[in-house]
Parts: sequence; structure tokens; C-alpha cells
Amino acid sequence: MMKELAMAALAAGGVCVADATSAFLPLTKGWDKTFPQSDKVEHAKVTFRNRFGITLAADVYKPKVGNCEQGTGNGRAGAPRTPKLPAIAVSGPFGAVKEQSSGLYAQTLAERGFLTIAFDPSFTGESGGTPRYVASPDINTEDFQAAVDYLISRDDVDSGKIGILGICGWGGLAINAAAVDTRVKATVASTMYDMTRVTANGYFDKEDNAAARKAKKEAMNAQRIKDFKSGTYELGGGVPDKLPDDAPQFVKDYYAYYKTPRGYHVRSLNSNGGWNKTSALSFINAKLLAYAGEIESAVMVLHGEKAHSRYFGETAFKMLKGDNKELLIVPGASHCDLYDGGGKGAIPFDRIEVFYRNHLK
Repeated sequence: MMKELAMAALAAGGVCVADATSAFLPLTKGWDKTFPQSDKVEHAKVTFRNRFGITLAADVYKPKVGNCEQGTGNGRAGAPRTPKLPAIAVSGPFGAVKEQSSGLYAQTLAERGFLTIAFDPSFTGESGGTPRYVASPDINTEDFQAAVDYLISRDDVDSGKIGILGICGWGGLAINAAAVDTRVKATVASTMYDMTRVTANGYFDKEDNAAARKAKKEAMNAQRIKDFKSGTYELGGGVPDKLPDDAPQFVKDYYAYYKTPRGYHVRSLNSNGGWNKTSALSFINAKLLAYAGEIESAVMVLHGEKAHSRYFGETAFKMLKGDNKELLIVPGASHCDLYDGGGKGAIPFDRIEVFYRNHLK
């Protein structure tokens, strides 16, 4: 049962309101991403606090001045000024860190003229919070809202042009954030999971019954006692180091991303020991998308045609209302192809850029 639960878990001008020393780990100074650094953007590391007092660590990606429009500044015609840019906060996949997929999305969108941040969620990566490696539908939704707070505080960001982008389990969390945060004008949920649904119902809803949920809750509550007595939090395991021959294709896809040089990162939960075993308790007792139908701002749901998780996105899209909602299915793409393109350019950045251009104005 715990293995099943662990699999479900797979998936300049700025104001910094907390100094880097308050993050859980000292912020790395070198480039340690799983993707090459772009020479078209400026990169910096920042920290900021969420409403629960947890310090979040983020990478800021900003188009270089030569790539931005020039205007009039200080009353002198023709003098360069720093334009106020549309901004996007990015996070995910669930169990990943900002040096992986979210950073790639953020850097690529910065190359296209947006100021972006990729942040580590609470309790993970370089962000603060204890115990480590725990997730929460409430706190992780707040993480997106805190990222919006940070972006709006910057004097080089247009506060009326704020978007968010969530990948995998953070796609569902992004939609949840859009449902509560009216400052968010456009949301992209890429290769999304609904973590509350998969935790409570199992994959493809095969465990959608009271008996199955009771068994999961009993296992996790028994683990609580073990953890309390030991004073530690036992981890559920990330992507296995070795896969059985009969492993589902999507698990093989996770392995190909998280456990190989393509996407491995030393701070990634999925690449290493995974979430703590009781992390799923709050997700089994909540519904992330309860108010998705009330979102008035623009939402794009992006999925691969062959993604095992596609049903999460299609269900979420059916909840959305209004002519500013879009479902985009990428032909031939799997779930993990939308993490980094899958070596075949599967991430439709042109369409994502157009979506944000149309709705962040």
C-alpha cells in the first residue's frame, strides 16, 4: 500500500523580504540546473516568505535589457528605462525542484519576454519548513500565492499582468490557487495531476471506495505513531533505483527522467528518497478543484496525447467555465515529455506564449 502511495506522489528591481540565510539550505551559487543556462536572460536567486512564515527559495529569470523595449525615463526623451514586465511564477512537478522542469519553463518564458520565477515548494529543495519532504494542499496553494506577492512587490513587474504555471501535481495546485487568488490573470496547468483525486481514489479511480481509503488511512496513521516514537519521518521512496520488468510504462518514463542525467538532481525528492510516508494524509481528505468552476481568469490545460495522467486534465477542463479556457493536447506526447520536451520538443512554448500574451494585457 505504501508503495502505491509513493507512486501517487510522483508526479534587479526586486524586493526580497527574507534573506538567503533563512532558507533551509544555503543557496547554491553555481549553475546546477538540469538544463543549459541561456545567454538571453539574467538569472538571480531570491527568497521570500509565505503566509505560514516559511521561507521559499526561487530562481528569477529576467530578459536581458537588450531584449526588452526601450522607453522614456527620468524625463529625458530616448533614455532607456526598465519596462514593467508581465510575470509568471512556475513550480512542479510534484516531488521535483526548481533546478529541473520548472526552471526550464521559467527560463524559456523569460527568453520570450516575461519575468519569471521558479520556486521550491515549502519543505523541499532550498526552501524552508520542517519537517522536510511533506506536502499540503493548503500550504502548497499558499506557496503560489506567496510567489504572486513577491512578483507584485518588484518594481520591474506589471502588477496587473501576473500568471502562474504548474507542472504535474502542481498543475492541480495552480488551478486551486487561481480559484482563490483574483490577482492571477492567467494559469497554465501542464501535464497535470489532481493529487487529491489520485491519493484518495488511486490511479484511474480503481480504489475509489471507502474500504480502500480506510486501508490507506490506517497505514498512514500507524506510520504517524512510528514517526512520533522515533522522532523522525520515514520516507516513502522516490522513483525506484531498479524497475521490475513489468513496471507500467509511465513508471519507466519517470525513471528515464528522474534517475538519469536527463533530469536527476541531488535535491529532488523523486530522484532520491521521496516524500515522507504520512505526507499524503492531508490530500486524501481534501478536494483541490472544488471551486474550479468559479475561476473567471484565463486557464490553459496542457496535456500529452499519450499521458497516463491525461484524464486529470480533461476532468479539470470540464469543470472550467468561460470562453477564456483552453484545452491543448500535444500529439504523441507522454506525461514526462512535457517535463523537458522529451528530446522531441514536445512542450508547445509558442502556444503557451500566445496564451499568456493574450491574457496578460
